[in-house]
Parts: sequence; C-alpha cells; structure tokens
Amino acid sequence: MALVLYAVKGHEYGFKTRIVAEYTGVKVELAPDFEMGVTNKTPEYLKLNPIGKVPLLVTPDGPIFESNAIARYVARLKADNPLIGSSLIDYAHIEQWIDFGSLEIDANVMSWFKPRFGSAVYLPPAEEAAISALKRALGALNTHLASNTYLVGHFVTLADIIVTCNLFWGFTKLMTKSFTSEFPHVERYFWTLVNQPNFKKVMGDVKQTESVPPVPSTKKPSQPKETKSKAKEEPKKEARKEPAKPKAEAAEEVEPKPKPKNPLDLLPPSSMVLDDWKRLYSNTKTNFREVAIKGFWDMYDPEGYSLWFCEYKYNDENTVSFVTLNKVGGFLQRMDLARKYAFGKMLVIGSEPPFKVKGLWLFRGQEIPPFVMEECYDMELYKWTKVDLSDENQKERVNQMIEDQEPFEGEALLDAKCFK
Repeated sequence: MALVLYAVKGHEYGFKTRIVAEYTGVKVELAPDFEMGVTNKTPEYLKLNPIGKVPLLVTPDGPIFESNAIARYVARLKADNPLIGSSLIDYAHIEQWIDFGSLEIDANVMSWFKPRFGSAVYLPPAEEAAISALKRALGALNTHLASNTYLVGHFVTLADIIVTCNLFWGFTKLMTKSFTSEFPHVERYFWTLVNQPNFKKVMGDVKQTESVPPVPSTKKPSQPKETKSKAKEEPKKEARKEPAKPKAEAAEEVEPKPKPKNPLDLLPPSSMVLDDWKRLYSNTKTNFREVAIKGFWDMYDPEGYSLWFCEYKYNDENTVSFVTLNKVGGFLQRMDLARKYAFGKMLVIGSEPPFKVKGLWLFRGQEIPPFVMEECYDMELYKWTKVDLSDENQKERVNQMIEDQEPFEGEALLDAKCFK
C-alpha cells in the first residue's frame, strides 16, 4: 500500500516528505483532489487529524500529522539511510538543526509572512521583532556554513531537507537579494540544495522574490460615503421623469463640484513660506547654524506652524541597525501625503543596540494634521510632544536636530534622514 500525503502541492510543509521520498525511494502519493479549506474540514479528514491541519500522511499503521514527524517517519522506513546519520552524534546534530530550522527560521518567516498576506493582523513592532530574530538565526546559520557544505557531515541529511524547505518560503516570498546578500554562505547553501535533482523534481525551478509584499490596506469602505453616492443617484433617476430643461440650465446641473480643499489650505495665510525654508535647508552647505538655523527662526511663524518632537515607543526592539533604518525610511515614505504641509528630521541614535529613533516635525497649523494621524499608521507608534518655544532648552534641541548635531544628547548619531 502506497503512503498517501494530504498536502498543498506548492507548500514547503509538503515538500519535506516528498523530497525525503525521492532520496529513499519510498512511494508517497499526493491525495487526489485535495482542496485546502475544504477537504481538511470534512468529517472523514477530522477523524484522521482532529484539528484539521495539513500535511497529513495516511499509512497502513495509522495517520501521522506534523510535517517534521512525517518526514522523519518516511526517512526511517529505509534501513541504513544516510539521511538520518550514521552515529548517535550525527542523529543528535540532525535533530538539532531540524529544531533550529523550525523554531528560529520557519517561525519567524511565518510571523513576517502572514500579516503581509492578510492572514494575520499587521503590527509593525511584531514584524520588526520577527525580522530581527530571523536575521539573528540566518547569521548563526551563515557562520556554520562558512566551513561546512551541509549541516551535518558531508552528505545531504534530513536536516538539510527540512532547513532548506524552511528557507524556501522566505527566499521566494519575502527575502530579496539585498536582504540575503548579508548571508552569502546561506545563499550558496540554499541554491546548491534547491538545484539538486531530488529537490528540483519536487520544487521545480525556484526563483527569489524581487520585492517584499506591501502591507494590506486595513481601510474599509466608508458607509456614509456609499449612502451619499446612492443618494446622489436617486435624484438623477427622478430628474429623468421631469420635462427637459434648457441646455444652459442642464449644463449647470451636471457641472462637477470643485474638489474640497484640504482644511490646512483654509487656514489664515502664514508669513512663513515652507518651500523657502526647504530650499534654504537644502542649499546651505557651510556655516549651517549661522545661515540655515538663523534663517529658520527668522522665517518661523508660531501662529501658522507648530513644532513637534517624536520618539519611537518601542526602542527596546530596535536591535538590528538595518531593520531600524528601513523602519524610519518606510515611515518617511508613508508621510509623503503631508509633504506640502510638513518638514521633518528623523534621527537614529546609538552606537550599539537597542537604537533610539527620535524626530522633529514642523506642521502647518497648531496641531498634527488629522488626515496624517488617520492615514499614516506609523504615527501611533511614536510619542508626540509639542515643542514649548518658551523653553530655551527645547529650542536648542530643535536646533541640534535640524543640524544633525553629533553626538546628540550624549550618544552617537547612527543616521539622520530629512523629510522635505
């Protein structure tokens, strides 16, 4: 009797057992007509696995679930199999790397993957933690592979099969070349393994992702807007029943209304011209404090603009400089909607982790624009404090942040980014 595997055809969890079967010669058949979310919810399937998970292997001795357990079972069906090692220490090291792949690589890849593909709630601090932990794991793996072709010994083992499958989802869905280039030995290892005949027969041609999927929009259609839209449609239907009106009058009725202005455009005129300040900032190359800083305060209109300090609430999680810098860059990209009304400086501070992220923002008006708070989800990740210009210490802090003074507040300045 052939073993029957219930699995999603293109998923890493099913790949493990199928690749093992290619190496051992054990016959494993994919369950025909398996449909995820349907087949695994049937009473027949739930008798085999009460929680309905996949993959599931049906054997003459009973069902087995959990992908690593299934792969181990198939590997051990063949005696004297090099996949499971030739000594007790080999066996222990194989199990060690299987656990490492599952707990340090796969778990973090999935924590990064699921929110990006809409199957979990997206929380920036959680993603930062997952990426940080993943990079730490890849660093450890990279160190081991610097002097080893395979994880254990000189041949492919069950550990290589499972860890490569764990890496598969990351390489093909999330980890771009710029991300993985930091781990050259992991890259060499992964591409060597996926191009082995037994791997390629199951996985096919593997290609690395070129981009990280964007965060799914959490905004839902506004019910009031839909109601208004429908309300506008109804009068049009009734109007058709009325006698035809003169063309001039009809033209006036269908003329589109002007687009509503941003509330900030309706504020009283300000003596400060934001673009003039941005040009001064960009063009000042020497004597910055004497020229740009002095020019800023000469231009600044405290009635038409306000200054705000911000500080990231989760600085303890900023353990990887690369990830921290990307986080700040992403925040500035999402702030683009406020470019006409704002100027900002974001500083990444510290010579070693955890790194601190602090910023200074100039906004039109006396409050942070509501549309920015609503549209840019990063805003709630920062603590915002309005600058008190009567406090000379706060005013000097503004100067130092505009100037990128180093050290800043006694610490090294890792990077400074400007929004203008």
